[in-house]
Amino acid sequence: MCGIAGFCSKTLDHKQVILSMNERMLHRGPDAGGYYLDEKTGVTLGHRRLAIVDLTETGAQPMVSHDKRYVLVYNGEIYNADSIRERLLQEGHVTAFKGSSDTEVLLEAIVAYGKEKALQMTKGMFAFGLYDKETATITLARDRVGEKPLYYGTVNGDFVFCSEIGMLTAYPGFTGKLNAQALQEYLRYGYVPAPLSIYEGIYKCRPGAYITASYPYSEWEEHVYYNLIYEYDKAKKNPFAGSFEEAVDELEHVLKEAVKSQMMADVPLGAFLSGGIDSAAVVSLMQSMQQDKVKTFTIGFEEKAFNEASDAKAIAEYLGTEHTSLILSEKELKDVIPKIPDIFTEPFADSSQIPTYLVSKLAKSKVTVSLSGDAGDELFAGYNTYWKTAGLYHKLEKIPFGIRKVAGGILDTPVFEKNNTLYRAAHCLKAEHIAAMHEAVCYDTTHFTAELLTKEFAGENRMAPKLNLLLADIEDEMMLRDLIGYHPEDILVKVDRAGMAVSLENRVPMLDKDVLALAYSLPVSYKLGVEDGKLISKYVLKEVLYRYVPKEIMERPKKGFSVPLSGWLSKGSVHEWAKELLADSYLVKDCILDEKTVNDLWTHFIKTGQNKGLLWNVLVLEQWYRKNGK
Repeated sequence: MCGIAGFCSKTLDHKQVILSMNERMLHRGPDAGGYYLDEKTGVTLGHRRLAIVDLTETGAQPMVSHDKRYVLVYNGEIYNADSIRERLLQEGHVTAFKGSSDTEVLLEAIVAYGKEKALQMTKGMFAFGLYDKETATITLARDRVGEKPLYYGTVNGDFVFCSEIGMLTAYPGFTGKLNAQALQEYLRYGYVPAPLSIYEGIYKCRPGAYITASYPYSEWEEHVYYNLIYEYDKAKKNPFAGSFEEAVDELEHVLKEAVKSQMMADVPLGAFLSGGIDSAAVVSLMQSMQQDKVKTFTIGFEEKAFNEASDAKAIAEYLGTEHTSLILSEKELKDVIPKIPDIFTEPFADSSQIPTYLVSKLAKSKVTVSLSGDAGDELFAGYNTYWKTAGLYHKLEKIPFGIRKVAGGILDTPVFEKNNTLYRAAHCLKAEHIAAMHEAVCYDTTHFTAELLTKEFAGENRMAPKLNLLLADIEDEMMLRDLIGYHPEDILVKVDRAGMAVSLENRVPMLDKDVLALAYSLPVSYKLGVEDGKLISKYVLKEVLYRYVPKEIMERPKKGFSVPLSGWLSKGSVHEWAKELLADSYLVKDCILDEKTVNDLWTHFIKTGQNKGLLWNVLVLEQWYRKNGK
């Protein structure tokens, strides 16, 4: 795993600037660094390397193609690199490879087959910058589902790109003007969704897309090579026709192949193991394919309600892994809070970022690569919001929409505007389709959200509700919406930045394109099953797991991977930190947030315990702004 950066300028000291940008991403690539400069166009590329495959100099970057036409800076892993390498050799595109790195394979595949075909051939996670010396064209690309980050845009008229937005602080003349639309989205979701970034003029490359820009790089064009909605539609036109048992067999097969391919590394490798279904399934498959004990890692909390360490230990003992667990005190968890702006560099407020960073830090003490079970919830209906929201939607469908709309309007008044439950109920009643109801259940809080920003930053320029796909199965629609929005913008950001902060590469086997395709093709009844009148989430995935781990070990309530945020904010050191931060708010002083609304939000939380998520969003934004926004 690595960090990449680049820019085009005719006036700057290219070497000094790119080395400064490289310095800002040392955590992403502590093993080596390099840069490339084209004196004619001013195109400059930078790279920091975390060596995973081919630890020799033949894997160093920036890398020039065999024909000398292309220069590549690349962050990621191509898991099917060996098969692509073999094809290139068999077809005579390459007579011999200099090394064994997937970087060289990707680069020569682009030379041989063109950018789009090469991208479609790959199975992996990546972000890269490619410079075509012959046409003076820059191409920026991101993997199918957004595992690896990539920012781009202009600073003082210069085209720039980088792995993490914090690297832009090293670019001369960067002012970091805040994006009003991004602020609105962030306060609602706790993250800034692509293609926006927190800064004006800087964007995120969308998952499954690539950007092309020609000299002088003042404009660019987006191309889509993988579209989740299209792939879902394609799978539904050719649905899985086998029995449930056959679906379990097929899922075991494709997931096992995905795990096997992602165990490729020339450095120590392990896996996160919580007490949950997803990580247990990944670890079970890993252990089944090797004689050596898989290195597994778990952190636990002193608070029993949030502690899965004993559950993870039981799974590890049954599978026979080399297990490392660490019970963290509340102080150790809270000590991460001041580090959040440096770890994420853009406002990001999923509070599970804290334990994710700490388990990554624990894993890094013994391995350089770790596999996780992320995406199981979005692919196999793991979140209880799916079946609860679907049930509510079907009940409300029986009531004429006109009546529901009037009832919702009564609840959506100033009298009730600060009550979470009534506010969400109002918006559920007024929901015309499942997308609107899913949005209301998961993200609507109170009018506080809309009133927090001052007039300069508020307005009617919020992005439209993310998706109204009108799929046949509303549970599928919610899962797909999360896989397009929530998963890449929240879960994958958390996993990437937390791991990279300690120079750990995190991999997600369930995002393999064959696993995705199979999951799309399965009927909802295979994901949300029923046994003895009881609804079972992740039905097909659980049956795969039960082939390796006894059912009785896994049957317990889901706890998730979170911190006791309400308790922290209500009393003790975090409470005092939050109180002091809001009492001297820089965001209020600079007329970004409304002082009265901020105070009302805090007072209402202390009085009722409501709006903890929104309050955390504000606190994280305030802390980030003091460090990066000024």
